Amino acid sequence: MKYIHRHIETKIMELSKSYPVILITGPRQSGKTTMLRHLIDFEKTQREYVSLDDLNLREMAQNDPALFLQIHKPPILIDEVQNAPNLFIYIKKTVDEHKKAGEFWLTGSQVFKLVQGVSESLAGRVALLHMSPLSQREINGVPPKSFKVDLNVFADDSKSIPAVSTPEIYEKIWRGCMPSVVSGQYTDRNIFYSSYISTYIERDIRELVGALNALKFNRFITAVAARTAQMLNYNAVAEDADIDVSTAKSWMNILEMLGVIFLLYPYSNNVLKRTIKTPKVYFYDTGLVCYLTKWSSPEVAENGAMNGALLENYAVTEIVKSYQNVGLDPFLYYYRDRDCKEIDLIIEGDGKLCPLEIKKTAIPDKRLVKVFDVLNKSPLQVGTGAILCMAEQFGAIDKNNLIVPIWMI
Repeated sequence: MKYIHRHIETKIMELSKSYPVILITGPRQSGKTTMLRHLIDFEKTQREYVSLDDLNLREMAQNDPALFLQIHKPPILIDEVQNAPNLFIYIKKTVDEHKKAGEFWLTGSQVFKLVQGVSESLAGRVALLHMSPLSQREINGVPPKSFKVDLNVFADDSKSIPAVSTPEIYEKIWRGCMPSVVSGQYTDRNIFYSSYISTYIERDIRELVGALNALKFNRFITAVAARTAQMLNYNAVAEDADIDVSTAKSWMNILEMLGVIFLLYPYSNNVLKRTIKTPKVYFYDTGLVCYLTKWSSPEVAENGAMNGALLENYAVTEIVKSYQNVGLDPFLYYYRDRDCKEIDLIIEGDGKLCPLEIKKTAIPDKRLVKVFDVLNKSPLQVGTGAILCMAEQFGAIDKNNLIVPIWMI
């Protein structure tokens, strides 16, 4: 099985030269441990690997963290560190005594819980990075690059990235981006995703909230998947899953905490007062969405009722990953107002707003960019816009709006 290099490797090695603690968060099975163990081999150090999924090690780390660190000395990689929150204060003491960069590499799959522990104990001593499942640029071996609407960048990429047909894109959407599936370690994706839900997601939720009705939870996560790339309606999700709204909100927060989903919030300001306030929901892995919504093949997914939502989820997630993989936080939004004017994605940066539309079309209509005019009321300058679509090659609608094939993201 061939190892797929992760873009974030470069950032980890760079930060390990200045920060004593590196914390990598992200969903289970996204490849965090595999990557870090690969980097240990690359480092050629004696860094020890310890997993706190091991109950004996977890008990020692939680109940006698001083003894744990006497036995397991840095440099060390501690996996699933959220299982022993009492360990953080002792890591702080060790770091303050030794004052060495790169002593602790930590991973965890419960993002908010980890960030809380880190902010309380390791502030100023830790570099925090998030790692999602594989991006298409990683799968294709293309160098990392945060997505920007830039004519020169796209012109260069169009020469180095091979074009991908619409059926091939839906194959990628349906297959998903979990490393063990993409690498061929597991050939039956249905068995993988079924096991992933019951072995990891359900287990983590039980650890966080206690008893769990597995049948209702499966209805819940399926209801969320059916609404991917849509505005989040807790009442509708709760009704589909036969649970109350407070439970739906609790489970949604946990899915976000586990790195399974993320919410995209609407752009608004004091001038744009008619905007909708509700976030949209996306999954980091489109393969999981296709499994939950029971699309049996890429062809069925491409021609099914969710084909547009799946494509939007894919494009937005790839853009998010492009920032995460170089250690940056993306400032992304969508726009929708009470007049039903909508922009799929807005990238904010350098004092500009760059609007994006995502469409399953090879020949985008120039009228699609007309909605971008609503941003002229914003105090920020409107930058170059783009239509992300199924075009065979990079092009432009006009001097202010580009046509970008989705395979170039």
